[in-house]
Amino acid sequence: MPLDRRAREFLLMLHRIDAPRMHELPVEIARRNFDKMLFLYRGDAHEAVVANDMSIPRREHAGGALPVRIYRPACVGAESVPAMLWLHGGGWSLGNVNAYDPFCRALAEASGVVVVALEYRLAPEHRFPAALDDAWEALRWLRREFVTLNVDPARIAVGGDSAGGNLAASLALMARDAGIVLAHQLLIYPAVDSLEELHPGMPYANQHFLDIDGLRWFRFNYLAAEADRRDWRASPARAPNHAGVAPALVITAECDLLTASAAAYANTLAQAGVVTCYREIAGTIHGFMTFPRIFPVADDVIRFIASTLRESFGLQEDV
Repeated sequence: MPLDRRAREFLLMLHRIDAPRMHELPVEIARRNFDKMLFLYRGDAHEAVVANDMSIPRREHAGGALPVRIYRPACVGAESVPAMLWLHGGGWSLGNVNAYDPFCRALAEASGVVVVALEYRLAPEHRFPAALDDAWEALRWLRREFVTLNVDPARIAVGGDSAGGNLAASLALMARDAGIVLAHQLLIYPAVDSLEELHPGMPYANQHFLDIDGLRWFRFNYLAAEADRRDWRASPARAPNHAGVAPALVITAECDLLTASAAAYANTLAQAGVVTCYREIAGTIHGFMTFPRIFPVADDVIRFIASTLRESFGLQEDV
């Protein structure tokens, strides 16, 4: 299917205003521009969700307390319910909990699942494995504080988009290795192979929202050393064994540089015996889920994700 009309108009607008690309800007300005873009094209408010900010004390790694925002659907009351640790996208360098607030509210409301959004440390100030260390701390905290948080420790999932999908995929593998049983992993256009060679002949390498220059910049910010680039925790597709990880839902955009590697990862999981659902959304570009004003299909995908999560968690459909 060709690029969706709305996607073409969006990309044409970016071309006409000749805005600098993210990788052409100082990281602080790139962060502000990224946040503004997500705010401008955010979805409708979801009032049937109660959000509370908290801080997680660290136990295993150095650094200050970790901020999280907990989204609890108003419809679930005070009973113990499933939870998902959410890890935002932005190339390990951009994004924050505030920018992803509309997405997390929509996901919590549609699914009836508590969403715990983590404010992890960003590169290049904090390179690999800082973000993954933060995610691990948050997962351990979520399991430890399940009574206080009124979540079911047997129904905890991890999820993320783009770089957050990378962190979620690695976290699922780390959890398996630590004997932690996760109920699900949600990977939305994840970056799963930091060793993949980037070249202009790749599908969608140059003309769309995420191009090879941008991806190289993100990788450079996050992965400073050769040893880091070869660490499977930075490239979950390169892990020696994928058997026994949590059931997975992998969502990709048709017109996206990362789709081929993400689809291959879904196949790797399935071949390893992992219950895996893969969906490629026709006509869309990288990041479309956070631009629902441009891509109304994002609302349909949220409903599909919610239905999949409810089935995985054993929840009724009429939450």
